[in-house]
Amino acid sequence: MKTTYISSLAMLLAATLAAPAISLAEGDAGAGEVKAFTCMGCHGVPGYNNVYPTYHVPKLGGQHAAYLVTALQAYKTGQRSHSTMQAQAQTLSDQDMQDIAAFFAGYGK
Repeated sequence: MKTTYISSLAMLLAATLAAPAISLAEGDAGAGEVKAFTCMGCHGVPGYNNVYPTYHVPKLGGQHAAYLVTALQAYKTGQRSHSTMQAQAQTLSDQDMQDIAAFFAGYGK
């Protein structure tokens, strides 16, 4: 399990370094707030834990936009595994991802 975790982190790091830099200017935080409505059911609840499998749901508010876009792209392509997140990411365009990332980057500040 530790090897899988390290491999996943290495793939995410490689994808982050290979991805073009994305600035907040590319995403519309207002549009992202609307598009992130479903996301807030888990990621907007302080201290939320998923039931099965049990894990702490990460807080996305204040996270770097480029990291969030890279993570969503990795879920969409299957490089990052989580069935719910993969299903959610499949419905998102690149612009949707940038908008959602811009919203979360400024959320809670």
